[in-house]
Amino acid sequence: MAITASTAVLTRPAEPVAIRDVARTFTAGGSSLPVLRDLNLDVPAGEVVGLLGASGSGKSTLLRQVCGLDTPDAGRITIAGTPVRGVDPRCAVAFQESRLLPWRTLAHNISLGLPRGTERAAGAHRVDELLDLVGLAEFRSHRPGQISGGMAQRVALARALARSPGVLLLDEPFGALDALTRLKMQDLLLDVHAAEPTTVLFVTHDVDEALYLADRVVLLGDDGRGPGNTIVSVTPVPGERPRDRADHRLAGLRVQLLDGLGVDTHHS
Repeated sequence: MAITASTAVLTRPAEPVAIRDVARTFTAGGSSLPVLRDLNLDVPAGEVVGLLGASGSGKSTLLRQVCGLDTPDAGRITIAGTPVRGVDPRCAVAFQESRLLPWRTLAHNISLGLPRGTERAAGAHRVDELLDLVGLAEFRSHRPGQISGGMAQRVALARALARSPGVLLLDEPFGALDALTRLKMQDLLLDVHAAEPTTVLFVTHDVDEALYLADRVVLLGDDGRGPGNTIVSVTPVPGERPRDRADHRLAGLRVQLLDGLGVDTHHS
């Protein structure tokens, strides 16, 4: 499905995110577990940033802090200059599991993402707009049990976009999909971003996915300078989206990022 910028009407502009000196430590069983420390990052409005790192490096924790589902122990996060305090209505989140209500239609599931107080006619128009945007208009009356996993993730993405968020946060949204469906969903995300160019931060374990989708790839990990994880590197990705997956420049960055993750790319 070809998606153009005229498919949707933005009601909220993309908004910049600023992360300043953020730290987070969890406590369990009387023990402290430092997860994040000294995080500093600026994400301009409309940029797509991939968060990469080993399991336990704090990627999802950082995502939760940006939208206010978790609170830093130190530092602060602002969106368009205003501090995040509690769950922030300027953000929307989509997770690895679609988390759709099985007894509701796809259209109703998407409508659950609309801001409170949305006028009925405006809400119905927005849902129709989003169903068209993700290529599911003809399935509006289906229920989650009647569609594939990839289609369910399209619905979850549409639901996240329903409020026209200034910041869209994606926590491994394609991690549970088969390889072919995952590639198709990556292309869909780029089409959706072209139509509704919000600021995007997404978590992934897939280096190739990060390089294909992101303007910059942020690698989280232990830099050896203290307990907890921080930003080890920020890698700008060359080329305009959609990129050629076979671009030789991406191949070089792939090796660099895998090395940063501790993967031996020279093993024979």
